[in-house]
Amino acid sequence: MSNHGVPLVLDNTASLSAPTVLLDYQKAWIGIRAPLKVAEKSRRIGLTWAEAADNVLVAAAEKPAGGQTVYYLGYNQDMTVEYIQACAMWSRAFNYAAGEIEEGIWPDSDPDKHIKTYTIVFPSGHRIVALTSRPSNLRGRQGVVVIDEAAFHQDLAELLKAALALLIWGGEVHVISTHDGTENAFNELINDIRAGKRKGVLFRCLFREAVDDGLYHRVCLRKGIEYHPEEEAAWAQDVYDFYGEAAEEELDCIPSQGGGAFLSMALVEQRSNRKVKVLRLACPKGYETIDSHVRQAECLEWCEEHLKPLLEAIPPDVQSHYGMDFARTGDLSVIWPQVKEQDLRKRVLFVIELRNTPFAQQEQILFYMGDRLPNFLKGAHDARGNGSQIAESAAVRYGFNRIERVMLTEGWYRDHTPPFKAALEDGTLYDIPADKDVSSDLRAFRMVRGVARIPDRRTNDKSERSGGKRHGDAGIAALLADFASRQEVEIFEFHRVQPAAQQDRDIRLGAGWRSQKGIW
Repeated sequence: MSNHGVPLVLDNTASLSAPTVLLDYQKAWIGIRAPLKVAEKSRRIGLTWAEAADNVLVAAAEKPAGGQTVYYLGYNQDMTVEYIQACAMWSRAFNYAAGEIEEGIWPDSDPDKHIKTYTIVFPSGHRIVALTSRPSNLRGRQGVVVIDEAAFHQDLAELLKAALALLIWGGEVHVISTHDGTENAFNELINDIRAGKRKGVLFRCLFREAVDDGLYHRVCLRKGIEYHPEEEAAWAQDVYDFYGEAAEEELDCIPSQGGGAFLSMALVEQRSNRKVKVLRLACPKGYETIDSHVRQAECLEWCEEHLKPLLEAIPPDVQSHYGMDFARTGDLSVIWPQVKEQDLRKRVLFVIELRNTPFAQQEQILFYMGDRLPNFLKGAHDARGNGSQIAESAAVRYGFNRIERVMLTEGWYRDHTPPFKAALEDGTLYDIPADKDVSSDLRAFRMVRGVARIPDRRTNDKSERSGGKRHGDAGIAALLADFASRQEVEIFEFHRVQPAAQQDRDIRLGAGWRSQKGIW
């Protein structure tokens, strides 16, 4: 037994043994045989390197000996290349006949994108296939799935859902990662296993445990320098000093409080209302090529059927505002209207999600809503890229003093995400749609360099309802709506001015009427 509490043996049915070159914690990890095993680890301790050794043994073995194809999923191309090169090195070290690394392409669910792959083929007929991101056609395949640095994948929950399907026919899922916050899906997976909510075997290796098992010896060997025990402690301390305040998470497997979601699930659910609707319109591919009058008529019909009843139900004495996050293809355009009530609380009316909707129809829907919002004061648009076009059109229609065209910079996020969170916490913003996709978008805000924002790296890969991609779109629209509600706006009043002749006539008539009544 190792100090990690697992036997240092591999599956007896495979007749395989761990190479002696591996350190104890590395042998302990590959010695675990379970349908689902999860490693929370320190950075740079060579666990992926050890995983590669095990993967080569598995892929090189015949099927009766437990051999299977291995699918490796890293979150970027650099780590994927590093992994496949390690597999090639282990193949040579084990003296296994294997093909050269082959680069290939897998089609993704998005017809405009493809997944780059790296493959090693063994005489057993099995392969090691390394991917840079999750392909939708992972479903239906069979073998071992390795998810490396899982906490940093775009949507670990969806990825696990696809990978775990392989367990039905005897596959395995290996999840390896350092932490990235308490509310990250990786930490939630670990907690679910610890709580008995999900079956799986956990493995944990801290940096100091790796050093105790001989990590510094390997560093000296690689550098070609002589090992001295007195230098080991100084080297380890230097590593901790390098990471500074992040050392607990990066080296000691303690997830940070600030690295996960900016808005907790409990907070979002507390402000949610099942009666608030999410209106979704998804246009088919090529819809923009249809005659404009047909699109206008169909869009108007959609507005009359879905939007009009909700707009007519709004009380006339409230003030209204909205936020809009724009996208033409890929992600969503989301329009988030709110009203400010007599007690200054802000209530969400409904949410509109538009996917693959032409520019003209997005404007048509926005203007249909904006023209009918009671006492409309302010709107805020994401004006980056193509979003500037619809933001400008809205400003021309409603006034440049009433439409805020926002560039979502780090500084803007820094100023406006804290009051948005405070509005949710104190209940001045409420009635968020109780919708899984909307909630997921709101929880996509992350602390990036101390600022709560939607990261550039996609966090929500698929919509529950439509199956399309998301990138915190509803969260940005909600933030923009809250921003709009806090801005000052000049309110102009006007009185109709009649022609001079009409004014004289009215005066004479008024005077005569009053004289007849004894007033003049």
